[in-house]
Amino acid sequence: MAFIWTGEPAADSDLTDDEMKALGLGQPFESQGDAEAWLTAAYGELSDAGIISVSLHDGDQLAYSMSLEEA
Repeated sequence: MAFIWTGEPAADSDLTDDEMKALGLGQPFESQGDAEAWLTAAYGELSDAGIISVSLHDGDQLAYSMSLEEA
């Protein structure tokens, strides 16, 4: 199975699916560790682009979700 991040843009965002893919969302990773390392590196770019939360999927199963918004 592949690990894949999906993202939720802010309500006022006009990000398209293609733009979200260009940010790296939806790309498959071989392991959860690889997926989490990518998120660590891409966190700032995703947040700056208007992504407010992300979810990690392991195949068809939701592994977990997390907010990118400041607390």
